Amino acid sequence: MTLRCGARRMAESAAHLVDQVVPRVPVRQWVLSFPIPLRILFAAHPELLAPVLRIIHRVIARFLLKQAGLKRCAADTGAVTLIQRFGSAANLNIHLHCLVLDGVFRRSEGEPDFQEARAPIRAEIEGLLDKIIARLLRMLTRQGYLVEEQGMTYMADIDPANPLRSLQAASCTYRIAFGPRAGQKVLTLRTVAGRDEKTTPARCAEAHGFSLHAGVRCGAHQRKELERLCRYLTRPAIANERLKRNGAGDVVLQLKSAWRDGTTHIEMSPLEFMQHLAALVPRPRLHLIRFHGVLAPHAGLRAAIVPGPAESEPADEDAHGAPARMNWARLLKRVFGIDIEHCPRCGGALKIIAAIEEPAVIVRILTHLGLPARAPPRSPARPLALFQAA
Repeated sequence: MTLRCGARRMAESAAHLVDQVVPRVPVRQWVLSFPIPLRILFAAHPELLAPVLRIIHRVIARFLLKQAGLKRCAADTGAVTLIQRFGSAANLNIHLHCLVLDGVFRRSEGEPDFQEARAPIRAEIEGLLDKIIARLLRMLTRQGYLVEEQGMTYMADIDPANPLRSLQAASCTYRIAFGPRAGQKVLTLRTVAGRDEKTTPARCAEAHGFSLHAGVRCGAHQRKELERLCRYLTRPAIANERLKRNGAGDVVLQLKSAWRDGTTHIEMSPLEFMQHLAALVPRPRLHLIRFHGVLAPHAGLRAAIVPGPAESEPADEDAHGAPARMNWARLLKRVFGIDIEHCPRCGGALKIIAAIEEPAVIVRILTHLGLPARAPPRSPARPLALFQAA
């Protein structure tokens, strides 16, 4: 039930962004990754992500305005940022996926006019990354998280008593935090040949441990591609099909793609795997989707540019006429291509003829089909001493 509800929320989030938030204009994805010390800092102090996002959006927005030859008072762009906390190896890797409108909206008395931007070249992306790094380091130094002395910059020791600090630091560096293998690297399995060369995409820049990528773009009419991208960005940290247990009872996680050294799997004990999962859990009430510019909740142009009801699929309505959540039939058809409202043979409409709710009848049907009629028993939680000794 938990996985099913999570999949529903993920699909609804992606569908909501495409149907009711992102206008029908070109969208470019800007991905910013940070060096490991800043990943640990942002995990301990997630409130810093708000000023970081303001810096990023301001730099990219001014770049788009400069391309259009307009000033901030005459036009603006918008963005949706999805904060991802995980890497493909179940490690803590806080990075930002910014879906930025690839152009600017002119402010006018009539309908807002969108002016599309040209694709940035690598030299321009390198210049934008340099600006982001400089402003980000200035902001962190001003707030006391970085210390600059004699031309050297290093992290300040803000919260040494943070109980999650060692767990988060170990997860960022692919290490084990607690147990007999504390401090050691996670066991990796290499099943393919390694490769020495490192290919850098055309629209990507790297500097001082930072990386800025702007190579993915969806056109104005590529709404299915945009929804596929949004669904990828809102996915859970681990896919069930890439997770299994080996003969020794250890957890084996298959990587999404092989690393350069040929590593395709990582192996951990169940308690070591739980450590990595615990480091990925965000703080309560931490919003992982942020809106900027003309897509901000109180932006003046938002109502005029977001998709209207006529542009999106018809939504269900409750008794008060307000749009309800997407039902399971639409979700199955939209996400998995499974149509439960029409017969796969003749194409005729299907309808529910019975809803079995009596427990005794359900047990008889499951027993007749050879399926378990009872849920598996719950195991009691183990004491903390077993976890520390493991």
